[in-house]
Amino acid sequence: MCSMKSKRTTEDDLIESIARLHLDLETLDTRRADSLDFHELGVWQLRAALVAAYRAGAFGALRSKGEWRSHQAQDANV
Repeated sequence: MCSMKSKRTTEDDLIESIARLHLDLETLDTRRADSLDFHELGVWQLRAALVAAYRAGAFGALRSKGEWRSHQAQDANV
């Protein structure tokens, strides 16, 4: 993703974490070798990664609006 480690953001870390967990990718950095930069993936892996990214975005939106606490309280009452 970023070539300089000092410019990494929390977003970069989250994206790389999703790639490692769901896509079995060691890194998202370009390594300039086809065998390292291109991968075969199952559609279930892509779906899992997209769902994880969607949920992370939804959580971030709720959290920034301060609505996460009300959702947690609703879940506890179920």
